[in-house]
Amino acid sequence: MTSWLRTYSDLPWYALFLCLSVEAAVIEASSSGDGVLCRSSSITSCTECLRRGPQCAWCFQEAFLEGTGASQRCDLPVSLLRKGCSLEAMEHPEVKVEVNATLSGTQVSPSDIQVTLRPGSEASFIVAVSQLQRYPVDLYYLVDVSASMKENLDQLKTVGVALSHRMREHSSDLHLGFGSFVDKPVSPYINVHPSKINNPCSDYEVRCRPAHGYHHILSVTHNITEFSRVIERQLISGNMDTPEGGLDAMLQAAVCQRELGWRTGSKRLLLLMTDQPSHLALDSRLAGIVRPNDGLCHLENNVYTESTTMDHPSLNQLSDKLLENHIYSIFAVEKQQYQWYKALVSLLPGSYLGRLGHFQAPNLIELVVDAYKRLLSEVGLEVLVEEGAGSRYWLSVSPLCPEGSTANAHSCSGVLPNQTVYFNITIGMRSCPDEDEGTDVKVTVRPVGYNESTVVRVQAHCRCRCGLPGRCRNPDQSQCRADSTPTNGEAPRKPVQAYSRDSEQNPGERKTPCRAEGAELECGGRGACECGSCVCEQSKLGAVYGAHCEMDDFSCPYKDGLLCGGRGMCVSAECVCDLGWTGESCGCPVTPETCQTSDGAVCSGRGRCQCGRCVCDAPQNSGTFCEKCPICHGTCQSYWKCVDCHLAHGLLHGEAGHCNQTCAPLVGYVDYISGDLWSQCVYIRPSDSCHFRFHATSRAGLTQLYISTRPECAGSSGHVRTFVWVCALTVFCGLVVVTLSMLLLQRQGRPPGGPTVDLNYHPTSKDLSFIPTTNEKTVTYRRDHPPDRTGEMSIQVHKITFRDPWQC
Repeated sequence: MTSWLRTYSDLPWYALFLCLSVEAAVIEASSSGDGVLCRSSSITSCTECLRRGPQCAWCFQEAFLEGTGASQRCDLPVSLLRKGCSLEAMEHPEVKVEVNATLSGTQVSPSDIQVTLRPGSEASFIVAVSQLQRYPVDLYYLVDVSASMKENLDQLKTVGVALSHRMREHSSDLHLGFGSFVDKPVSPYINVHPSKINNPCSDYEVRCRPAHGYHHILSVTHNITEFSRVIERQLISGNMDTPEGGLDAMLQAAVCQRELGWRTGSKRLLLLMTDQPSHLALDSRLAGIVRPNDGLCHLENNVYTESTTMDHPSLNQLSDKLLENHIYSIFAVEKQQYQWYKALVSLLPGSYLGRLGHFQAPNLIELVVDAYKRLLSEVGLEVLVEEGAGSRYWLSVSPLCPEGSTANAHSCSGVLPNQTVYFNITIGMRSCPDEDEGTDVKVTVRPVGYNESTVVRVQAHCRCRCGLPGRCRNPDQSQCRADSTPTNGEAPRKPVQAYSRDSEQNPGERKTPCRAEGAELECGGRGACECGSCVCEQSKLGAVYGAHCEMDDFSCPYKDGLLCGGRGMCVSAECVCDLGWTGESCGCPVTPETCQTSDGAVCSGRGRCQCGRCVCDAPQNSGTFCEKCPICHGTCQSYWKCVDCHLAHGLLHGEAGHCNQTCAPLVGYVDYISGDLWSQCVYIRPSDSCHFRFHATSRAGLTQLYISTRPECAGSSGHVRTFVWVCALTVFCGLVVVTLSMLLLQRQGRPPGGPTVDLNYHPTSKDLSFIPTTNEKTVTYRRDHPPDRTGEMSIQVHKITFRDPWQC
């Protein structure tokens, strides 16, 4: 295996850029939270660990976390290193892509690629497809010879010579072939009366050939005269129903390569001519044929022998066979059948549909030439995964089209001769195969209609070279023992021990094997001493490990859902933080970078950095960097004399020296004062009431003053003027609305252009809505009263007319 770039040294810059990304794009863990996936008590072997995902690694080092379960050997590589596992004793297979640059095709490169994947990983590689200028062309005519095609068959007699002359503009090597079809010669597709089998046209006193599924008549040849002679001898046939057996014949023409004489290095065009739709899969059940099409060649003496025993092929099966045999298909149909074949062609990659009003020779020639140019100008890929392995992998294809062409989903259209199309292909692995299945899978990357392809051999890395410590799958695999004697003659490596407080002891001190220095109990009271080493207990709260069972993953504080914030280890119920971190839960950075402002000052010089955050010295200061001080106007006032002096000298750098006695040693002029408004000061010039903003900072004990050169001089008279105008406009708009409302109400009271309507009502005696102006009502008061006094009184309430005032 060599580098692919050595073969493609003349590629354009963007292709070289893509080639540099040929290395595997592995989904590595981006945060320590991914380690939760690797840490599980159910993991008991290296194989189970690797299947957890590409971020997981297995430590096969002897005496690693001695006394703990096997599940503790599966973790993120950085976590295993932190726990004491050496890099040499770690099983973490690499996901990679290897390109065999020694094998390369003329049109498709590279020809051979090997990819190694793990579950959950993905890898990318580039396939280049070149469009050559002049191809050898094999054109095979597959013609419907039913009775309705008699006039169209006569038009073919002059096509051969004219087409060969026209195709010389695009190919110097044209071969032509010929075959015919009708339909399956069984009932109900044909008339099975004895007089009709040999001559379906006997009723019309015309000699016809018997109906047939497919006859191969002429293999592809450069002898155009022989092609014309064969067509001259063709007779029509007949059948009963409208659909024909075109798809059945197409499959045989595609798979019978030797019989038809398809050439290896040519562009293969299969032209189907018909004026009717075609039968589809399962249609043969009408004739009692239930055997599925096997997709194999069944030509004997150039006759399709299984036409009466096998069903028509499915569209998916036909598509696969056309792609597998690198064949472009062209459909020449009459306009009445155009819509039917339009839906069919959309399901057959590398197909072209032409609509002909009449099957005349010039029309057929133009159809073939246009189809040839269009099919060759579109470069597309089909990626096929070995049968049975498709569910374990996923694929994506991204084309990079040359200038002037158009990118589609998996193809480029409008590609000119001698241009190259690049395809970025990504393959990912979902899961490992079962134990009884192979780990190697073949993926074929095939440009549609091309004779060349790229074979990608995918190897699934689901098993380990090492198992549990000291239990190698092969005794000769000394790499399975990190503390064994190497086979290359080097000195034996010192066993790598897990982190322990014992490592801080003086060599001369004496201690018991299972008791740490200063500890009262063996194994910290969380394990038993066996054979001079601690066997830690398995707590329900989490794992306990370490040389003296002093480490665990539950007794230390958590931060952001992670033990010790994911930045340390839990030792004796305390977090031992990684370099650069401190604090109870390792959540505090050691350096004050998070407390520095843009100018490098720590907490703006008004506070101190604690655990990555600013703690302000004075209560009036606030903000992320103690930059805010709402009540610090006295501080601003102390600089007013300095600002006034610089304003008096016109804010000129040459005149700034006159203010050195009343100003800070460093004064600068800026257009705008950036930062929060809380950190800005304002000086109002008495002469014109203009506002000047300035800002003071302190660095290294020196005060730096910045004064804005852009005053804010909006006078108070302007605000009054604006207020008056707004009030006047509001009153005016109100008067306009009231006036319009009154006019509208008056207009609704009378018809347009008519007299004023009398609002007085003059009822007549016949008007049922008339109510008398006087109405007598009886009001009864309920209350206790002496027997000699009445409790009722009658009053008359007179109705008031519309215009009378109310009187009490």
